[in-house]
Amino acid sequence: MLVGVGLGASGCITEDAPPAGELPSALALTGRAQLVLDDVREIQTGRVCSQTGPHRCFAHARATVDGLVESHVVPAGLGALDLQAAYKLPATLQGTPTIAIVDAYGYPQLEADLAVYRMQYGLPACTIANGCLKIVDEHGGSSLPALPPASDDWTVETALDVDMASAGCPTCKILVVQAQDSGGNGLEVAQNTAATLGATVISNSWGGPEQAGTSLASLEPYFAHPNIAIFVAAGDNGYNDAGQGPDYPGTSAHVIAVGGTKLVKDSSARGWTETAWTSGGSACSLSITKPEYQSASGCAHKATTDIAAVGDPATGPAVYNARNGGWIAVGGTSAAAPLVAAIYAATGNGAHTSGQFLRDNAAKLYDVTSGRNGTCSTAILCTAGIGWDGPTGYGTPNATALLVDAGTGSAATDPSNDGNDGNGGNGGNGGNDGVTEPTVDGTVEGGCSTSHAGSSSASGLVVIGLWFARRRRR
Repeated sequence: MLVGVGLGASGCITEDAPPAGELPSALALTGRAQLVLDDVREIQTGRVCSQTGPHRCFAHARATVDGLVESHVVPAGLGALDLQAAYKLPATLQGTPTIAIVDAYGYPQLEADLAVYRMQYGLPACTIANGCLKIVDEHGGSSLPALPPASDDWTVETALDVDMASAGCPTCKILVVQAQDSGGNGLEVAQNTAATLGATVISNSWGGPEQAGTSLASLEPYFAHPNIAIFVAAGDNGYNDAGQGPDYPGTSAHVIAVGGTKLVKDSSARGWTETAWTSGGSACSLSITKPEYQSASGCAHKATTDIAAVGDPATGPAVYNARNGGWIAVGGTSAAAPLVAAIYAATGNGAHTSGQFLRDNAAKLYDVTSGRNGTCSTAILCTAGIGWDGPTGYGTPNATALLVDAGTGSAATDPSNDGNDGNGGNGGNGGNDGVTEPTVDGTVEGGCSTSHAGSSSASGLVVIGLWFARRRRR
């Protein structure tokens, strides 16, 4: 059964005095996720969404070695403050932008789940009533779709997306556009809706393999919105989607494709180390024209990715999703896309819609130079190295270095104590240990106690018993 939890005086989740209705009992959980296990590794994980149909989400949840999802009453995984420290989120952000999240199916518990996440980390409330949160259907209306089936649980994906948007830009507004389902073209139509409703940036953590000989010309206009950066997860099945082909819309000419890393806290100057996530996406499109800024890719057409962030679910973020028992650890390039989108919005760079901006500002990113996501004939497409590479693009964000100065409109210099303009840095305090600390680099600090990152034995572990359908990678 779930251990009782409550809200302490600081507004943080605690393990005593459970208020009525704050968390669901085990008996109240219905429609729980049935996931597909990844290859067995040191930490077991599984795919959230079904691989049938034209679109699937790219979220991966952490599981036990027996194929059960891990559910905790306290956060398990990297917390919001960890992510803010790792990517050096500045204390002063650029106004109140709007992050649009495009996902499939309904999620009635969304607002309540988001409230738990934001309270846990001391983030400002984001509700429908205060105007921070807005939830609409694919056409912008209030007729929200039904819950997804347990075998295709997009509520986990949506929870991940809004939590990462919250961590990357605590003062941003969040617009959630819910397509009727993961088939048809509802997810594409939702791009136009998000743009019409005032999105500063749009995040998509879904896609599907391109089909040889099939034109994408009819889909491309959905992603062409001047001055609105659109971010798309690059994939969750390694190089070239394990032979199935490049994932669209990650290969669209109008988007910024986001790869995944393994993020580990360490004693380096930055405080964190990143390597390419073994299952992060990279590929060459079959038809989308190759942009000039990717001259080194080795592809005949456009390549993924352009930028990256934490994706490996073994080092993934803590996410709150009541439908699946509370706190779960989730990753995938599904985590990276909304996090990078939020950082763009927070730093005033939402109008930069092309990877050209990243090439021009590569010195303001953390270059990821090790790790691989598969085997390929052109090593740069599946092996991380100095400069651009397939799995991690030009690197991962240093938000303080990318911050646009409101007075000049130019990227700010790095105020950290490492003497390096964005490439390196001390990353704040290197993570959250539950104590409000001073900062030497302007990184957001404070909030509540956080995660048991990388651990499957955190206090209050609850195995909810969500069975995964076992399937090995092809």
